[in-house]
Amino acid sequence: MARQLDEQIAGRFAVGRRLRVLDVGMGQGTQALRLARAGHQVTGVERDATMIAVAREALAGQPEGIRERMRIVEGDGRDTGVHFLPGSFDVVLCHGVLMYVEEPDPLLAGLARMLAPGGLLSLVVRNGDALALRPGLHGDWAGALAAFDTVNYRNRLGLDVRADRLATLTAKLAGIGAPLHTWYGVRVFTDTAPDADVPPDGLDALLAAEERAGRTDPYRSVAALLHLCGVRG
Repeated sequence: MARQLDEQIAGRFAVGRRLRVLDVGMGQGTQALRLARAGHQVTGVERDATMIAVAREALAGQPEGIRERMRIVEGDGRDTGVHFLPGSFDVVLCHGVLMYVEEPDPLLAGLARMLAPGGLLSLVVRNGDALALRPGLHGDWAGALAAFDTVNYRNRLGLDVRADRLATLTAKLAGIGAPLHTWYGVRVFTDTAPDADVPPDGLDALLAAEERAGRTDPYRSVAALLHLCGVRG
């Protein structure tokens, strides 16, 4: 997913330009820190105190220049309008958040408002068009049959959450002024792979296979996650 994001940034913005990045629901700050290391000015929004503590600890271990380029705001992603002015960011990330939001439309509209004209919106969501795949591959036939007719599911943490269908999100992005530019699949092969350590000499091949599948039909359509990139008109 990081490679996909970098590809979109490189294709949209001049090389060397320091971008204003907003990461909504930044978690432990993995992507926020990565982009700060790349030279961008990053703001991370997170409401979970444990995740914020982890992110702050990771940030504290960075060189001063990187620490100056990143700030952390404690808050709910649905309240971006409280903290920031419209059009304040060149790139807005919202990765792995929508599945926990029962009604995502206000959140999506708020994210789009944060983008400057031509800005990039990066969403990572659970693929509602492929919910039957995981139970089916594990031989859970009743679970697979039930998954065809719903966008609700129970995740690996035991939480009841929701997925998004590509066509539905495509229409919503167009409606909020950040129409879909391109999309990728994430975790095409590895979602159902056995939990085992990948040998160092196999990691590059694994990433290459996932990256290729994530941009290739029909494989990307059955990925566990979708990475959608919209552009503010």
